[in-house]
Amino acid sequence: MPIRIKTKMPVIQRLADENIFVMPESRASSQDIRELHIAILNLMPNKEDTELQLLRLLSNTPLQVRITFLRLDSHRSKHTSEEYLSRFYEPFSAVKDSNFDGLVITGAPVETLPFHEVDYWEELTELMRWTDTHVTSTMHICWAAQAGLYFHYGIDKHLLPQKLSGIYRHSTLYQDEILTRGFNDRFFAPHSRYTGVSREEILAHPKLTLLAESDKAGPYLIQDKQANRLFVTGHPEYSRFTLDGEYRRDQGKGIDPNLPNHYYRDDDPARSPVFQWKAHAFLLFSNWLNYAVYQVTPYDLSQVAEEKARVRWETHATPTPGLPVF
Repeated sequence: MPIRIKTKMPVIQRLADENIFVMPESRASSQDIRELHIAILNLMPNKEDTELQLLRLLSNTPLQVRITFLRLDSHRSKHTSEEYLSRFYEPFSAVKDSNFDGLVITGAPVETLPFHEVDYWEELTELMRWTDTHVTSTMHICWAAQAGLYFHYGIDKHLLPQKLSGIYRHSTLYQDEILTRGFNDRFFAPHSRYTGVSREEILAHPKLTLLAESDKAGPYLIQDKQANRLFVTGHPEYSRFTLDGEYRRDQGKGIDPNLPNHYYRDDDPARSPVFQWKAHAFLLFSNWLNYAVYQVTPYDLSQVAEEKARVRWETHATPTPGLPVF
């Protein structure tokens, strides 16, 4: 089914070239259908690449999805023009009275900074608090996952000995959970970060469930079922050449980066990367849209807060933990 985004966004033609059905607002407004309203807070420097990556994954379900791109009022992008943001992105202040079925918060290149030193931290925490009453389900990616774990549960990030970059093998720990339905016992996912979170702190927290992890990359999928939050510490949305672009960018800066792990064919950066995480990424986003959003979101979005309160009460009253797979 189609995704609906603002007319004339540059990413539309690139999606059309991949046979992804994008519906213009004029046509969508004439249809008698209840779309899923998904917001994306895009904190990545290269807005258009991230838009394309996420829209690919959100388009791969039978559900019709209306996308709203968000930006924070307190942050000025260094890589995207104000004209572009004003035209295609809504400031958070403009949607505070709105409700959404789902929200995706992307990573950001600020992970080595303490959270409170990030210039938009205060507004971001306001937004994360706002999701409790205005968003059915929220997916946090990479740095946003670390930020959400810290804000909601007090789990801080820690600096890694060196940058974690590459494709890593993960293990699915709970295969009967909705977000990992259909997952293989082992799957691959990209990571690109300088910081991590503690497995022990996640396992010790009563509200969190560790759904998937990697021996080398650490915790990957973390869920709070009661609050309908998902934390993804890697970058499943990355395209084939994203890590390649980051590697060559860092080379150009004189950083002398390590070669991304298990990424290039025969570990040769002159050869094309192996795209071995694509199926998992599509399945993760499809599961999230279908089971964590569509199956539980109220038809009347004004009832989001009431419905989330009911789900939290029922989940707390009748916990149904899955069985781990080792």
